[in-house]
Amino acid sequence: MKSQEKGEIENKKEKIKISEKKKILIYLVCIIISLYIIYTIYLLVRQPTAIFTVEEGKLYQEETAIGYVIRDEQVVKGQNYKNGIKYIKSEGERAAKNENIFRYYTTNEENLKQKIAELDTKIQEVMSNEKSIPSIDMKSLENQIDEKIDDINQINDVAKLVEYKKEINELITKKAKIAGDLSPKGSYLNELIEERKDYESKLNSGAEYVKAPISGIVSYKVDGLEEILTPNNFSSLSKKYLEDLDLKTGKIVATSEESGKVIDNFSCYIATITSSEEAKKAEVNKNVKIRLSNNAEVTAKIVNIIKEDDEEDILIILKLEKQIEELINYRKISFNLIWWSDSGLKVPNQAIMKDGELNYVVRNRAGYLSKLLVKVKRQGEKYSIVKPYTEEELKDLGFENEDIVSYKKISIFDEILLNPSNKLEFN
Repeated sequence: MKSQEKGEIENKKEKIKISEKKKILIYLVCIIISLYIIYTIYLLVRQPTAIFTVEEGKLYQEETAIGYVIRDEQVVKGQNYKNGIKYIKSEGERAAKNENIFRYYTTNEENLKQKIAELDTKIQEVMSNEKSIPSIDMKSLENQIDEKIDDINQINDVAKLVEYKKEINELITKKAKIAGDLSPKGSYLNELIEERKDYESKLNSGAEYVKAPISGIVSYKVDGLEEILTPNNFSSLSKKYLEDLDLKTGKIVATSEESGKVIDNFSCYIATITSSEEAKKAEVNKNVKIRLSNNAEVTAKIVNIIKEDDEEDILIILKLEKQIEELINYRKISFNLIWWSDSGLKVPNQAIMKDGELNYVVRNRAGYLSKLLVKVKRQGEKYSIVKPYTEEELKDLGFENEDIVSYKKISIFDEILLNPSNKLEFN
């Protein structure tokens, strides 16, 4: 019995050992599989970055900047500014020199207009009952009035509607005057017409019209800085001077109820303060681009650079000849200053290798590696814009005709290696 029990115990121990071995084997297999999976994932993650497909692209060197808008503008203000403004030219509309752009309301204007309108109604009623006023001019005016009334029913443009109504009123006034001249003196119609003339005289005599001193864009956004931020005093500008104006970025200039102004529509200026490396290399008369808040990109010329001895910051003044209307509402803006931009074949910097003074990339086409010489047009922080050499450029570099004939050019959709080794063998 004892030997039998002893045998059973030994069997159990053996089974336990086998079980433990199986567990260890399973653990090893799991570890190996895990390592394999991790390695496979690493290869999957690594592989896409090992090859880059050449694409058409664009590189920018830009910075966000704050700018002060400077314009050539003239404020116009009349004697009766307390009466309020009646627009003749609307905000942003263009006016010629000496053209009326707005007028001031006369004293009791609304009351006078109301009385004239009431008299017009009475005059029309009297004339419609006067059957004994024959006149070729009267008939012509009536026909013109009827035509204008027919046309006005088909017009949707507000500006044209206003113009047509004005013309109809003028024709009615002419008709009334003719009727008054043909009516017997002292008649009721004559009395009405004379009374209307009196009110009209009072209305016109009190109106003060303001003309454009120059041709340009009409605006009623007057902020009192028109004589301060002007192209005539660039030399007096400084960082402190501009900051002391205490302007809020993006704030819309309030509309004046007393005055207007005319702005040169051919150009305006933006003064900006920056300490970037590009600004330190900037030159007068060089062109840059700016991107405004409406995403419009416009060319701007550097017309002035002011460097202060004790400051890192540089004051740069840019001249714009487009998007001037977009800036009318503002005096201080945020914009993007684009120092340069280039477009073409875009490749990562880590794909570009050196062969003496020449640059090249390594193309992988179905496992065949080729060394492609490239000319770097522009290099950014991570990418470069490149292009193939021309035949003339290769000759200037000393290449033989047979080398030029076999020269392989980089093109869009080429697959190139990232961080290629110098020991690669090319086909």
